[in-house]
Amino acid sequence: MDLGIKGKVALVAAASKGLGRAVAEELAAEGASLVLCARGAEALQQTAAAIEAAHGVPVLAVVADVSTLDGVASVTKAALTRFGQVDILVTNAGGPPSGTFEQHAPEAWEAATKLLLTSVIELTRAVLPGMKERGWGRILNITSIAVKQPVAGLMLSNSLRAAVTGFARTLATEVAPFGVTVNNILPGYTRTDRVEHLAQATADREGISTEDATARWTREIPMQRLGEPAEFAALAAFLCSARASYITASSIPVDGGWIKALL
Repeated sequence: MDLGIKGKVALVAAASKGLGRAVAEELAAEGASLVLCARGAEALQQTAAAIEAAHGVPVLAVVADVSTLDGVASVTKAALTRFGQVDILVTNAGGPPSGTFEQHAPEAWEAATKLLLTSVIELTRAVLPGMKERGWGRILNITSIAVKQPVAGLMLSNSLRAAVTGFARTLATEVAPFGVTVNNILPGYTRTDRVEHLAQATADREGISTEDATARWTREIPMQRLGEPAEFAALAAFLCSARASYITASSIPVDGGWIKALL
């Protein structure tokens, strides 16, 4: 299937590894030019070079922390300077610390808000005017299954990723007449560094092994296994494509059936 995004410019945040990298790889395979950002310079440069070599598309790597206004300004300015436009925005960020409500001080809430919510708002603010002007755009937010079924011990993530969902759903209605879609994609337990860290946190909290923590999750997943980043990226690329032009305001899980809700 030709997704119709060859030559489009995609900005993918937190793209040096994990889900962000997988999405960037899939978009590159479809012929999109890439702007990748992450906080770690070495891993980011390695990822950019590998994708460029594998797929032959232009890749711009920008070291930036999207939880800061300066970081957002840096990557979006670099993208517009190099390519003149951003057609596809994939927002993404590492997860905040796990823990219960009483374990998080006000400073933790502030940091998590900047990481998960403010980053989405400001990245969108930077690229949306151009999308509206051109009459075409895709905004895809990587959130979490926690927005449909909260995960125990993830107070910060459960709360703030839900806020992103509210923002995206409202924005989708506002920008739909301009040919811009806004969707959320909800990763379940996927084989990434983030899930490894959550397994370790669970193990430490409950006095069990990380293997036991991971095994508990897999027992809860109807497919009886963790997901792979490439499986997640396949849907992400479709939602960013020309073929998905009538899909907006949606929050779609990629979770092996973990969410028990009907909708």
